[in-house]
Amino acid sequence: MPAKTAPRYRFRPVTERDFPLLGRWLREPHVAEWWDDADEELEAIREHMDSISVEPLIVELDGKPIAYLQSYDPHLEDDHPYADQPFGTLGLDLSIGEPELVGQGHGSALLAQFIEELFAEGTPRVIIDPDQANKRAIRAYEKAGFRPIGERTSQYGHALLMARDNEEGELSP
Repeated sequence: MPAKTAPRYRFRPVTERDFPLLGRWLREPHVAEWWDDADEELEAIREHMDSISVEPLIVELDGKPIAYLQSYDPHLEDDHPYADQPFGTLGLDLSIGEPELVGQGHGSALLAQFIEELFAEGTPRVIIDPDQANKRAIRAYEKAGFRPIGERTSQYGHALLMARDNEEGELSP
């Protein structure tokens, strides 16, 4: 029986020391195109550090930070546009920060690993909501097993809602 390989990516909580790096990433053209003003986003990430509804994470590859990932529970926020999803659903937002790593398969690979960890903990569904114009992200999410389940317009704009279901879990509306 082959030995189990160690996970390729490490997910760790954002700390104060990550903010200069996050600020640089949020100002990179490939990230800035899809996120709001960098200073506003940094403030929101800082607030999320103490939140029960959002978990801001840094993704590391071989000990080097490469991406920002946040997981959120749409049922813990008043009037969240995805509160109609099954109880236990978690949403994700992802940005590969380092420009030279975009288009290298890291987005789909790290999402697949993270989602498997969530499913092992019992999460029934994971959702993600790219802008419909962000074709690169949509392709990466499809490679990670997401499928489109509808379109949404909210305070965050117009998005393609995509989901990946835990085949082991029970989904209830």
